[in-house]
Amino acid sequence: MSGRGDGPEDASPGPGTPPAPPARRRGRPARAAAGAGPGARERILAAARTEFAARGYDKTSVRGIAKAAGVDAALVHHYFGTKEQVFEAAIELTFAPALTMPEAIAGGGEGVGERMARFMFGVWENPVTRQPLLAIMRSALTNDTAAAVLRGLIERRMLQRVAGELHVPDPEFRVQLAAGHLIGIAMLRYVIKMDPVASADPEEIIAMVAPTLQRYLTQP
Repeated sequence: MSGRGDGPEDASPGPGTPPAPPARRRGRPARAAAGAGPGARERILAAARTEFAARGYDKTSVRGIAKAAGVDAALVHHYFGTKEQVFEAAIELTFAPALTMPEAIAGGGEGVGERMARFMFGVWENPVTRQPLLAIMRSALTNDTAAAVLRGLIERRMLQRVAGELHVPDPEFRVQLAAGHLIGIAMLRYVIKMDPVASADPEEIIAMVAPTLQRYLTQP
């Protein structure tokens, strides 16, 4: 009769048995993970932009991004972390043209309202930059996490920098009012497509809103 410890589940490896491979550390993809190598991060980011634009935040998954990029999902986590962090990286790249606004309107003073309006409508009127921005706005309107990520990016990279150039009381409040004015018009024109705003000439809109933005940004 066999004694205890003779069963297969209790058998110890013999002298010639190779040791078991070490457990993989969580969050670190194996070197042989599918798609790993030069350019993997860039492919993931490009796929994330496309997936978020096509599906929105809610319907996009890390697994779907990985599949579109031709990599393991572990690589997505390795480079970017959570889905929220992937989204932030993707929209920062998409939002890059708009994030140059502080430089475009630098100097404040006379004409700053017109420069701000002209810059923002220039970004929105360009089909190449408009479509990704529309996708981001739709995600932000339907998902709290996406809204928080977008809000943080706009505040940190755009509005705070513009406010720092102003010499008026409550500059951050003034800049938010100006931004809200432009975002509201963008919603009517590009998202809801409500006439007559949707079909108006951009120059006509700029001429109408520039004095209001000027008052927000410069009058005591």
